[in-house]
Amino acid sequence: MSNVIDWAKTHPRLSAWVVLAVGMVAIISYEARDVGLLWGQWTALIIATIAVAALCVWIISWEEDEEEAAAIETE
Repeated sequence: MSNVIDWAKTHPRLSAWVVLAVGMVAIISYEARDVGLLWGQWTALIIATIAVAALCVWIISWEEDEEEAAAIETE
């Protein structure tokens, strides 16, 4: 278990992406369970959901990058 925690601390954006993607796929799967989607549609939906999670983490990281750049400029 400590290996997973160490990996998450070493790669915070990837771990945030994994956690967010798993949560989003779980929610979308639960909500769309009775819609009657075909397997290809489920696959496309899950891939799109994972891509949206990646974009969310990437956009959130912009603020971190700006704060790091400002801290470097003040030094």
